Amino acid sequence: MKTIIKGAKVLGDKAADVLIEDGVITSLDGGTADRTIDADGLVLLPGLVDLHTHLREPGREDAETVETGSRAAAAGGFTAVLAMANTNPVTDTAEAAEHVYDLGRRAGLVDVQPVGAVTKDLAGEQLAELGLMARSRAQVRVFSDDGRCVHDARLMRRALEYIRSFGGVISQHSQDPRLADGQACCHEGEISGRLGLPGWPVVAEEVIVARDVMLARHTGSRVHVAHVSTAGSLDVIRWAKKQGIAVTAEVTPHHLMLTTDLLTGYDPVFKVNPPLRPDEHVTALREGLADGTIDAVATDHAPHARHDKEHAFAEAAFGMLGLEQALQVVNTTMVATGAMTWAQVAEVMSVTPARIAGLSGHGRPIQVGEPANLTLVDPSAKVTVDATASYSLSRNNPWAGRELTGQVHTTLLRGVPTFELQTQPQEATA
Repeated sequence: MKTIIKGAKVLGDKAADVLIEDGVITSLDGGTADRTIDADGLVLLPGLVDLHTHLREPGREDAETVETGSRAAAAGGFTAVLAMANTNPVTDTAEAAEHVYDLGRRAGLVDVQPVGAVTKDLAGEQLAELGLMARSRAQVRVFSDDGRCVHDARLMRRALEYIRSFGGVISQHSQDPRLADGQACCHEGEISGRLGLPGWPVVAEEVIVARDVMLARHTGSRVHVAHVSTAGSLDVIRWAKKQGIAVTAEVTPHHLMLTTDLLTGYDPVFKVNPPLRPDEHVTALREGLADGTIDAVATDHAPHARHDKEHAFAEAAFGMLGLEQALQVVNTTMVATGAMTWAQVAEVMSVTPARIAGLSGHGRPIQVGEPANLTLVDPSAKVTVDATASYSLSRNNPWAGRELTGQVHTTLLRGVPTFELQTQPQEATA
């Protein structure tokens, strides 16, 4: 089938009539087609790529499955996601990685690329099967113990040395467990003291970021800072990049908009790791994204069943949904404010994430001969987020009731629509 996307503004600039045949862009000047997508007033982007998604399968299919998470991703404009390793069993073997890879291909809505664990069972004691996962059908290139920090410096060095041989990257959850243990759940400061919640100080992130960039320099390998949340971490990353150290960093949508003030109501939907930070850190993160210090926006989509999230704040699970509203949050905080252009959004939500992950078919230019992994977005639509309407199985949505700017209109994976705006989301089941 031939499809034409008529009148879309490519990267928010000049309008084009994009013709797609057999999953490939064949013309930017129109032609005859079996199907026409009227894109007048819409922005055309390369399909989004998420470096940080929790799909929960295998093990916690009550919270999310690869299929439901893929539907949420497609609704958010994503054509590829990296599925984190903290499943049950952990993705720490070639067989486990291939299982997740196959589940993604079976769903067929986005390309699901498994992330391999750095250490066996995320225990931080012994390296996982890094080489075997890299040589598997899944061709794993990103490794992370996300949810836990690889806190042993010697083990982190060994991991960086090992993955260098095949061009891998370690995505680090930067949390020194001696400075912020598993109970820490609120930015350490006046609010944590007033609320009586265990504090999560910024230095617990910053010392790991500083250590890891030095290890990356020593090993000549690549380190990626997951969900950076503090101004001090940005200072370290800026310095490291000026030294030519191979470090990249991501920021989540929630750290670009939400602040620690939201915790005063003890609503567990806002419990996330690392925690929400005060305004000055949010401002610094926006500036870091705009000036290129931060390389990518990644959702850290963390669905939870109600029985894990609906507890007293200190006992509730960490994490919040992110896939369906990520582009809207970036549009609201960065594009609508004039801090970024749509071309820059394409860089941080598609081009650079695909490069970091080694996904050659994604984040490509919108040009003749390129794969038709594409996202159409209405940049001016005003949307009030409905917590009860989602493609995810879970409902821990921090954007509920907020008005955000922008709406994904259509997502295409190799020319096939995987989301169209008229599609209705499923009923809440978790």
